[in-house]
Amino acid sequence: MKDALSDTAIKAPSVTLIANVKADVVTDGDEIRDLLVEQVCGSVRWRESVLKMGQLGVDQLVEIGAGKVLSGLVRRIDRNIKGSNVQDMADIEAFVEAQS
Repeated sequence: MKDALSDTAIKAPSVTLIANVKADVVTDGDEIRDLLVEQVCGSVRWRESVLKMGQLGVDQLVEIGAGKVLSGLVRRIDRNIKGSNVQDMADIEAFVEAQS
């Protein structure tokens, strides 16, 4: 992973990014690259990351992909954050429509 990301330009995110390796906000592209590598071969702090999201006022999380494991975990960690799941384009379109 380190080699794959070494030549990849990573800009500062335009939205708040919480790195689940350290359960805190990250804004520096180089640090994001390092943390992505660390995430692959180390432990993540999912519970603390969800709690941080709650502290920052996050009230909705969208899980992308098969299954609803993360949405279920979020519900158990912070009941104020609503978890949703989208698996395909139809789900994404329905989700976007529901937000309008």
